[in-house]
Amino acid sequence: MEKITSRWEHFPHQADIGVRGIGASPAEAFEQAALALTAVITDPQLVIPSKSVNISCHAPDKELLLVDWLNALIYEMATNKMLFSRYQVTIENTRLYATAWGENIQVTKHKPTVEVKGATYTELHLTQDANGAWIAQCVVDV
Repeated sequence: MEKITSRWEHFPHQADIGVRGIGASPAEAFEQAALALTAVITDPQLVIPSKSVNISCHAPDKELLLVDWLNALIYEMATNKMLFSRYQVTIENTRLYATAWGENIQVTKHKPTVEVKGATYTELHLTQDANGAWIAQCVVDV
């Protein structure tokens, strides 16, 4: 089995955009999906991970947990006026515990392109591919 390289990517979906995280575990895939979420708004490399926010959520299954996780991040972005660029996720059954690091939004620095309104159940998947990589994805409403 080859080594799995964690990464994120976008995929097209009509007027919205898909976010996909890939990792060696569901937790890594969720971290990468969160980076993909940030990358919808701005270049994650522009965001200094100087302030931390703790997040926890619970859902009936891990796929729904992905939507809850991303929506919790969107809530933190909106209420704290922050962007995040580093994530540490732990998943225990259908509970998620995470820390997100970032900084306050600076329009001139971050040049946000869109506002993400929420994660949806559209194209929601949490699967493991033949190489053992976990893929966590859904469409976000922009």
